[in-house]
Amino acid sequence: MMRYQLIDHTADVMVRCTGDTMGECFANAAYAMFDQMIDASSVSHSLTREVEIEGKDDESRLYLFLSELLFVMDCESLVFNEFEVSFDGDIVRCRAYGEPLDIKKHRPRAEIKAVTYHMLNVDRQEPSVTVIFDV
Repeated sequence: MMRYQLIDHTADVMVRCTGDTMGECFANAAYAMFDQMIDASSVSHSLTREVEIEGKDDESRLYLFLSELLFVMDCESLVFNEFEVSFDGDIVRCRAYGEPLDIKKHRPRAEIKAVTYHMLNVDRQEPSVTVIFDV
C-alpha cells in the first residue's frame, strides 16, 4: 500500500496522501512527514504519545495536527511511524507509536522546519490530503 506520493515542488516537499477514511489520510500525512525527515520504516514502537488538537475546519485541523507532531519531535526528540487518528467534531485525536530519535538507526534525511498552509488541501470526497513541508 502506498501511504503517500511525492509531488514535484520547487524548494519544499509536497505530498499527497490518500486513504479509505479521512483518519487514514491524516495518518498517512503524518507518516509522510516523518519519512521525509528520517527513515520511518526503521522506527520501532517502544512508546506511544497521545496528541489532541482542535481546529475550525479540515485544513486548520490538518495543519495543527502535523505541526503538533513536528513540535513533539523537535522538543522531545521522538519519532513516530504509526498513527491512529480519530475525529470528534472539531477535535483531532491521535495515538502515535514510536521511539526516541537515534541518528544511527533512523538515518536523518531532510529537516522539516514547518508545515505550511500554502496549497494545503483536504478533500473529503476522495478522500485525500495535500500538504507542503518547509525544508
